Amino acid sequence: MTRLSSSQTILVTGATGYIGSRLVPHLLQKGWTVRCLVRDPARLACRNWEQVEVYQGDVLTPETLQSALKGVFAAYYLVHSMKAGERGFTERDLLAALQFGQAAQAAGVQRIIYLGGLGRDQDTLSPHLKSRHAVGEQLRASGVAVTEFRASVIIGSGNISFELIRYLTERVPLLICPRWVHTLTQPIFVQDVLRYLVACLGLPETQNRIIEIGGDQPLSYGQMMLIYARARGLKRWLIPVPVLTPRLSSWWVKLVTPLSVNVARPLIDGLKNQAVVQDPTSQRLFPFTPLSYEEALALVLERKEIGEGDLARSGFSSQYTSSQPLRKQGEGLIFERRHFVTPASAAAIFQVLTSLGGENGWLYANMLWKIRGALDRLVGGVGLRRGRSPTAKLRVGDSLDFWRVEVLVPDRLLRLRAEMKLPGKAWLQFEIVPQGLGKRRLLQTAIYEPKGLKGLFYWYSLYPLHRLIFRGLIAAIVRKAEQIPRREQKGFVSQQSFP
Repeated sequence: MTRLSSSQTILVTGATGYIGSRLVPHLLQKGWTVRCLVRDPARLACRNWEQVEVYQGDVLTPETLQSALKGVFAAYYLVHSMKAGERGFTERDLLAALQFGQAAQAAGVQRIIYLGGLGRDQDTLSPHLKSRHAVGEQLRASGVAVTEFRASVIIGSGNISFELIRYLTERVPLLICPRWVHTLTQPIFVQDVLRYLVACLGLPETQNRIIEIGGDQPLSYGQMMLIYARARGLKRWLIPVPVLTPRLSSWWVKLVTPLSVNVARPLIDGLKNQAVVQDPTSQRLFPFTPLSYEEALALVLERKEIGEGDLARSGFSSQYTSSQPLRKQGEGLIFERRHFVTPASAAAIFQVLTSLGGENGWLYANMLWKIRGALDRLVGGVGLRRGRSPTAKLRVGDSLDFWRVEVLVPDRLLRLRAEMKLPGKAWLQFEIVPQGLGKRRLLQTAIYEPKGLKGLFYWYSLYPLHRLIFRGLIAAIVRKAEQIPRREQKGFVSQQSFP
């Protein structure tokens, strides 16, 4: 068995997906040389992965694999076509695995590391789980040493199985319980999955093995929903239903969540199969203990701040150019993004952004801001009475009316976290992106994490008013920035300013 050196190249397929996008930073942190294979390199444009080699290609197009696999020692196979639709994903997955395995063997790749689904081969598996296992078999048939990890529900924002738990619990006070809600599974924290995936590179004894991984104990979906509700302070009740087919369940999921039927149907169909760790090999090979469901859930729900990864994973890019506001939902968050292109310098825009609030007001519909502040005080919130820091220069941690400065990067980024009384959490972010030809793009993103039905009602009932304010605010910021003469722009000559 060959031991891997960090000077050798590792290929990550599915680098824009749920696991792949989180795995790459961990590999970089460990010092590996990382290469990504993606169908659309533009989707990685907002990632800060300057050290990563990016190859455009598709596992379903074998001629695009040769250059990406050249010189690669180990490859992570994290590709899954279920999102392409319910029909035909099994055939696509098998063909993709066949072509990738053949290309890897021809290129001299020594190892393939694959993440599949937990479930006993002797059971009557759903088409989804059967496909996951068949992909592992197909990769092994290539002759390359394969490490196949098998996991069930991965606890982390953005994982489809976890989002199913989140949305159903958040939005449905009376949880309808078909039989699949009582099937046992063994949830595992996403960071623990990543630890396994990275650690196996240094363990040659993991080659040519199927390794089952999971948290500390089996739980049913019903138990996970009730634990989630308790952690969020929500009252939820389970109502048993004797007959509710996967098809009806998937349409119910479509009705009350942002998840599509094509994704929900094969997922729910697979919940009839018990997915519990039977083989303790992982405990023997890896010297760490995965977190419990409760511990993992607490970390996921903590969400003290919103990172750039949340925006990237929700499909946002600094290349957004639509004249209409872009609204999306993902990872339990609701986003609304607007943009404005201007010849104003980054320093001028940032000067206006950091002067907002307090006695300066909010440039647009200032009376509405004052009314919102007064309403917040009536319910025990901070309102606008805090104003802003008396110093001219805004800093991280400063109060700004009913906001708190969470992130501040001069001439590039300002993120505010709401501290008014809300049935959820909210952020307002401004990002300045160079456009070339002497212009900049100001991106304004409102981010909201609703809590239960009350949180959803708050967002949608006030959205017409918020839409008016958000639209006017970004226009007013740009207008004021364009009026600032260059000689009056604070920090304009700073090296951190965009050209």
